[in-house]
Amino acid sequence: MDTSHFDYELPKNAIAQHPLEFRENSRLLVDGEIISHKKTKDLPDLLEEGDVIVLNETRVMSSRMKFRKETGGMVELLALEEHKEDSWEALIRPSRKVPVGSDLFDEDGDPVIRVGEASGDGTRYIYSLQGTMQELFQKYGEVPLPPYIERQLDDEERYQTVFSNRESSVAAPTAGLHFTEETLQRCVQRGVHITKLELSVGLGTFRPISTESIGNHRMHEEKYSVSEDVWELCKQANRVVAVGTTVVRALESVAATGNLSGRTDLFITPGFEFNVVDVLMTNFHLPRSSLLVMIEAFVGPRWKDLYQIALDEGYRFLSLGDAMFIKRSK
Repeated sequence: MDTSHFDYELPKNAIAQHPLEFRENSRLLVDGEIISHKKTKDLPDLLEEGDVIVLNETRVMSSRMKFRKETGGMVELLALEEHKEDSWEALIRPSRKVPVGSDLFDEDGDPVIRVGEASGDGTRYIYSLQGTMQELFQKYGEVPLPPYIERQLDDEERYQTVFSNRESSVAAPTAGLHFTEETLQRCVQRGVHITKLELSVGLGTFRPISTESIGNHRMHEEKYSVSEDVWELCKQANRVVAVGTTVVRALESVAATGNLSGRTDLFITPGFEFNVVDVLMTNFHLPRSSLLVMIEAFVGPRWKDLYQIALDEGYRFLSLGDAMFIKRSK
């Protein structure tokens, strides 16, 4: 299938640049025979007793750092994940101007990072010269917002979910940003089970499709972990309600491989047979992205109508924007 099929016109003013004051006031487009417009705080009313809501509890690392080369030029790093005990995989900009073996320095002129060879995925290996990488994040890092968000948030916790746990991601599982503890508690009061898994959001989620055909796109692997208790709960659920595309990838990876944890490069495309997820709550995604391909696999080409309705109704798009609630096409 041609990648252009997953294109649509996204006006710049539709891209949310800041979170709402209250998370649960984000809008929620609800698909059905009659499309309705609600808010996230109305989600409990859309659920049924015995449903299982699955959340991705990963937390975003402060892994974007800026340093200087010995010549004085600025270099930006985005550390993605640990490669071996002494090295990490990272995106570097501008990578071609940083030779293998280069040291990068902080504002005091102290060496912080040594840049190694290319990994083959457009990334480089980096080595800390000052303790652990987590210590560098704490000292030099900031939460990496997507490039279409034009400035850092005043409160970086707004790019974390209220249920986030272990830092392992370079982007937020954005559908979870809409939830408050109160909304989750109201879901429980409806007889809904709340459970969590972890998928470390990395290049596999946010790297755009650059090939003309989606069949030539290669997904970058991401780590996931689903406990036996969570998996059993999903198998017994009235409906499995995935909060975000990362939850879909994790659960359907378990179904496809039988492995409750590991690394997944699952690329969900039209024709994919879903075995676990029945309902999906998800944000509005970038044109020509693998996430949009997954949405078509889940709900069919109807996504184009839903996206146009959302644009016409003034919904806020992408990571800090609104969401939709869709049921899997039979």
